[in-house]
Amino acid sequence: MDTIPASARLPEHETTYRRLREMILFGVLAPGQKVTIQGIVRALGSGMTPVREAIRRLTAEGALTLHENRRVSVPRLAATQLDELAFARQLLEPQLARMAQARMTQATIEALTEIDSQLDRAIEAGDVPAYLACNYRFHFTLYEAAEAPILLALTQSLWLRFGPSLRVVIESGGHAGPDRHRDGLRALRAGDPEALAEAIAADAGQGLERVRAALGEN
Repeated sequence: MDTIPASARLPEHETTYRRLREMILFGVLAPGQKVTIQGIVRALGSGMTPVREAIRRLTAEGALTLHENRRVSVPRLAATQLDELAFARQLLEPQLARMAQARMTQATIEALTEIDSQLDRAIEAGDVPAYLACNYRFHFTLYEAAEAPILLALTQSLWLRFGPSLRVVIESGGHAGPDRHRDGLRALRAGDPEALAEAIAADAGQGLERVRAALGEN
């Protein structure tokens, strides 16, 4: 997963990149919110050079927009971008789920069950960063089990663009609906790859439609 263990010894520029990436993915930086580069330096406790390098990388990945006056923001998604993300996610993620089912272990199912419980508690508490973190962990704990690094990297790139906009769903109270994670867990326990793929596709579509509604896109 993306969270760096305290004991990990990575170069400062890589640690800074991963921490800023998590700030984006997990809703610390809201879509459209402009922040100063100096503010990011203070928030991360990193030097200016690694922060600039992290911003450069994340801008190239489409996760940040660089503005004048040394400010950056997480882009707000337009309707056409949501359409592209919907198309790509619903191709890649069900396939990762099918592949994961073939390699699934009881330990992974138990880990996914616990993550989903944590996600439910985050929703009840209105804890947006915890919700986003748990939702990401659920999906990528599943997808990493597929052992398909190319598909995984492509999907991570899509989530870096889409994930932050889930914040508006929670803030708008738009989180009600069928629990597709539970559907997926039932399919995992039953050893049914097609039912699992269907649950993941439905979850992706449901999330995208909630973002579309919360952003007022038609």
